[in-house]
Amino acid sequence: MGVAAGPIRVVVAKPGLDGHDRGAKVIARALRDAGMEVIYTGLHQTPEQIVDTAIQEDADAIGLSILSGAHNTLFAAVIDLLKERDAADILVFGGGIIPDEDIPPLKEKGVAEIFTPGATTASIVEWVRENVRQAAASGN
Repeated sequence: MGVAAGPIRVVVAKPGLDGHDRGAKVIARALRDAGMEVIYTGLHQTPEQIVDTAIQEDADAIGLSILSGAHNTLFAAVIDLLKERDAADILVFGGGIIPDEDIPPLKEKGVAEIFTPGATTASIVEWVRENVRQAAASGN
């Protein structure tokens, strides 16, 4: 993982057909401004493209942003592909319009954290710093 070799590396991705990326760009900029290396994949990414990018870029984490309502399917697909590709050590977090009742099943599936509207960029940056370091230290 990149943490040992330098800055935290985060892939920020917009899975599926969701065409709204302002929030993802705000988060990408906040992470970058906090000293992390950010790879923004752009709109309309498949889970396969996201996982391929994360592996190729030696990412420590993937941040998924979704507003379309397909979070249960798309987040799970990314988690499953990471496991299939022996890359389950890449931490996955997400945000967007996600109903409260969908958050526990997403976390059970393996999504480390979900940020809903109102989460501050500072809280997201701090969470990424703390949790990527913990994952790296524990060997996850």
